[in-house]
Amino acid sequence: MGEHKRGNVWLAVAGLVVNSAGEWLVVKKKYGGLKGKWSIPAGFVEENETVDQAVIREVLEETGISCQVQGILGIRSGVIKDKISDNMIIFSLKMNDDGVQTIITQEDELYEATFKSPEELKNDEKTSVLLRYYMEMQENQLTSMNEDINPGDQFGYTSYKLFY
Repeated sequence: MGEHKRGNVWLAVAGLVVNSAGEWLVVKKKYGGLKGKWSIPAGFVEENETVDQAVIREVLEETGISCQVQGILGIRSGVIKDKISDNMIIFSLKMNDDGVQTIITQEDELYEATFKSPEELKNDEKTSVLLRYYMEMQENQLTSMNEDINPGDQFGYTSYKLFY
């Protein structure tokens, strides 16, 4: 997955899966800006798929959980080092099979994949900025654009917006 393959416009997807107990499906990546942090399953859209197909594939690949799209929670769009347009569509997903599935962690990319309650995630310093934001949004049901979020200097964003 070289950066050159994507060119200077990136399109990624992420999927928020909530089980019947109200727990969120989260992963801890082994690489990148989210290394060692809890985040939702995510990845790049491939050239032969739509964004909704991509999010279902990514969640399945990373966690072994099969889902269907319920809707879009939001879009985040940023520019890295004044050069790369980095865009992500964040979906709300529903588990297939009435939520009775076993997690299979993709060990090449992830330290762990598990279900955690929003309370556990709020109290864990390893929870990502974006994940925290969505926990607040779900409680308050906000709708607007925020340009005041900084996910961390390690990403190198020169522009960062969250549409929610």
